[in-house]
Amino acid sequence: MTAGAAPAPVRVLLVDDQELVRSGLRRILRRRDGFEIVAECGDGSEVPAALDSDGVDVVVMDLRMREVDGITATGRILARPDGPPVLVLTTFDDDEMLSGALRAGAAGFLLKDSSADDLIRAVRTVATGGSWLDPAVTGRVLSRFRSFAPAPVTTDPATTQLTARELEVLRAMALGRSNGEIAAELVISELTVKSHVGRIFTKLNLRDRPAAIVYAYDHGLVSPATS
Repeated sequence: MTAGAAPAPVRVLLVDDQELVRSGLRRILRRRDGFEIVAECGDGSEVPAALDSDGVDVVVMDLRMREVDGITATGRILARPDGPPVLVLTTFDDDEMLSGALRAGAAGFLLKDSSADDLIRAVRTVATGGSWLDPAVTGRVLSRFRSFAPAPVTTDPATTQLTARELEVLRAMALGRSNGEIAAELVISELTVKSHVGRIFTKLNLRDRPAAIVYAYDHGLVSPATS
């Protein structure tokens, strides 16, 4: 990029079966604010073709669609070697679908009635490799996720690479604690928590915080009975 040139826009794929919703998203994620809507899909079945034809930095995904739902579409996206991260948009009462999206690999979820500023921050965060878990529903989603967690698989040898403190941080993340809450609980600084989180991702080859939550339950580091 030459000196003084504007940064490249975040390239967004919108997936929602309601044109009215997509229109509203287009009005918020504007080019002048650093976004480019490269394609739109009215169903999850249309996503592979859209990904093949356009460079995409982040997918903004509805969950309930007629042919291929958002959970299935998310899983297919993230099975691709170059699959972009997925931010799920949903309604307040979609906890069961959200827990499924979490397991499918979504990097975050946001309520459809969230503010425009939150949407912009969430899309930017997910597009740059971060995660976004809407605090309005995170607790309920994790509660449902715990209720339906499968029996843990055989312990991953990679888990033995974690220090005792990193295991504490991973378990706290799986219970939905924020970095600030983990810092207060373990009586350490938030910066130290961030360092632990980064090392956990590296050691376990995890993409983001939602992936760490799924990993913790799948490998028996927390259990459905954990409060």
